[in-house]
Amino acid sequence: QVQLVESGGGLVQPGGSLRLSCAASGFTFSSSGMSWYRQAPGKEREFVAIIGGSSGSTVYADSVKGRFTISRDNAKNTVYLQMNSLKPEDTAVYYCHSISHNLWGQGTQVTVSS
Repeated sequence: QVQLVESGGGLVQPGGSLRLSCAASGFTFSSSGMSWYRQAPGKEREFVAIIGGSSGSTVYADSVKGRFTISRDNAKNTVYLQMNSLKPEDTAVYYCHSISHNLWGQGTQVTVSS
């Protein structure tokens, strides 16, 4: 079955950290660029970060640059998003996306609040 399953979301205080994971199955993960997007209530889904398949090169949205890190483990078919120095405006549902298959996960909620 071709799918992406996110995990690792939750409630965290401002300034805290979370690591999201996205496990892929049913396709050749190592050759697919992978990205993270997020959608806050009442807003459109927005790009967060992307990582290349073979190159591993990365690009970040300006809003998260220097705070978030995208990485991948091709042996585990998993892409990660390490989020540090979290802010209330980072509150959203976070989705991972396979570029080669235009495939989305179900999303994981991240809430940053004191």
